[in-house]
Amino acid sequence: MPASYAYLGPEGTFTEVALRTLPETATRQLVPYVSVQSALDAVRGGEAEAAFVPIENSVEGGITTTLDELVAGSPLMIYREVLLSITFALLVRPGTQLSDIKTVTAHPAAQPQVRNWLRAHLPDAVWESAASNADGARLVQEGRFDAAFAGEFAAARYGLEALETGIHDAENAQTRFVLVGRPSRPAARSGADKTSVVLWQRADHPGALRDLLGEFATRGINLMLLQSRPTGAGIGNYCFCIDAEGHISDRKVAEALMGLKRICLQVRYLGSYPRADITPEEVPAPLPGTSDEEFVSAADWVARCQDGRF
Repeated sequence: MPASYAYLGPEGTFTEVALRTLPETATRQLVPYVSVQSALDAVRGGEAEAAFVPIENSVEGGITTTLDELVAGSPLMIYREVLLSITFALLVRPGTQLSDIKTVTAHPAAQPQVRNWLRAHLPDAVWESAASNADGARLVQEGRFDAAFAGEFAAARYGLEALETGIHDAENAQTRFVLVGRPSRPAARSGADKTSVVLWQRADHPGALRDLLGEFATRGINLMLLQSRPTGAGIGNYCFCIDAEGHISDRKVAEALMGLKRICLQVRYLGSYPRADITPEEVPAPLPGTSDEEFVSAADWVARCQDGRF
């Protein structure tokens, strides 16, 4: 049997479309799972080599289900990311008219992306969430809902028609997907990378978050995602999911992680991997004093001082 990749199914999800852009999928068995949790559990349990799941969209930010799964449970690591532009179609059973639609469904992350369209065109329709957009299409096929917001490509798979297409409240909306596997060596440095971590504060006090962020700021590391998630230990107890520019093999990123390890109650490293939104040639020049060469030079100067060679 070929190695398998789990993904948020069923067939016909945006997740599947994004996954198939990875060249290595030609040699992998792609296995749909009913939820993000079950796809990631397949990796933890050894049923799949990796899982491909949504983690962020440009309208609502982080996908909390995915973030919470990466925060809790046995550790996993991110090895790749893919960006996919998202527009929705309103899928219905053949013959259904807009005036016939009383119930609609889709993945919860879809609702903020079609909310205004729904208010303008189907103000009285009742919304219920589905496990995925393609699962919503399946539920329409079975007659449990009148319409589903999903990719137009899912219509043929579920014997539906696209009553409306090109639906989106925000222009150029994108969803970010990640390939997640068991912990191993991080992906090789590409020159345009990001590093993902989860941080738990040692104590809640004035300036505690500033202290965490300061480990990045003083080294000229830009943050690309900062989202708090409840720890489950009571109101006001949060951990912080962070995406930072750079790779763990970059001197400044490694030093920032060492600083965080010293001051945090816990740090969970989620991986360093190539960015999907930019090429190495497009990466801005580092701020003065924050290049790898300058960090190496500074460390060498300290070593010379210690040896009396300054």
